[in-house]
Amino acid sequence: MPKPPHTERLLIVTKTYPAPSTKHRETSCVAAINDAGQFRRLYPVPFRLLDGDQRFKKWEWIEAKVQRANDDKRPESHRIFVDTVVRNDEVVGTDNYWEERRRWIEPHVRTDFDDIETRRAEKESQRGGSGETLAYLRPHRILGLEISEARNPDWTEEERAKLVHKQDGLFDSEELRVQAQLRKLPHDFYYRYECESVGGRKEYKHKITDWEVGALYWNVRRSHREKWEQPFREKLEVEFSAKDMLFLMGTMHRFPDSWLIVGLAYPPKQLPARDPQLGLAF
Repeated sequence: MPKPPHTERLLIVTKTYPAPSTKHRETSCVAAINDAGQFRRLYPVPFRLLDGDQRFKKWEWIEAKVQRANDDKRPESHRIFVDTVVRNDEVVGTDNYWEERRRWIEPHVRTDFDDIETRRAEKESQRGGSGETLAYLRPHRILGLEISEARNPDWTEEERAKLVHKQDGLFDSEELRVQAQLRKLPHDFYYRYECESVGGRKEYKHKITDWEVGALYWNVRRSHREKWEQPFREKLEVEFSAKDMLFLMGTMHRFPDSWLIVGLAYPPKQLPARDPQLGLAF
């Protein structure tokens, strides 16, 4: 028997770009950290279709009823009852080099992707379920951003049918009727990066599904049209490379050993600690 729903306090740390859904038109996967420091993967969240008061922000604390997913073995996966979301406008800010945000995310940070996958695979073999499938990764170096054409530049007929839900019509609110249809990203974006490991530096490549990256693409397409790629790369390759870049890594439900970059965190690089023996500098 699944445990009944319970209320948790949750710090929202990312939302993935929406995808068509049979039951909900479109949904995003949301990652959060509860006030006990545990990761939560919250699904389904038809975020763009939520009432305005329920549209929580990244780095905002919310309260909501959640329940351990019964059709997803990943230990962080929970169903969220979006109609129970309570917001108090409590947003964790960026003061003092992200001090408060770092307090919540640093316990989940790894520096080698192989370590993240090994932890998942070992726990999976030990208990027949799944090991940890969400973790922050601090790469040693970002090598570049790869951009490729999506396999299908637009939604398939099946996907489009999900977005135009069969219940549309008489009982839909006016807000839903005028809601702009979700646009498919015509490109796929990947980070190539290096990690330090016991055997030396190793290169990896993972796809980015962070909603903010998708929103950035549409913004620069609107402002720069066919010349969108240069400002897009400027943000993701140049500006972010100068930050203490962190990837939030997450696995795919149907492919448990396949990882995606589901979110980005980009605090400033911290200043080195001052040696107290040196006194004040003038």
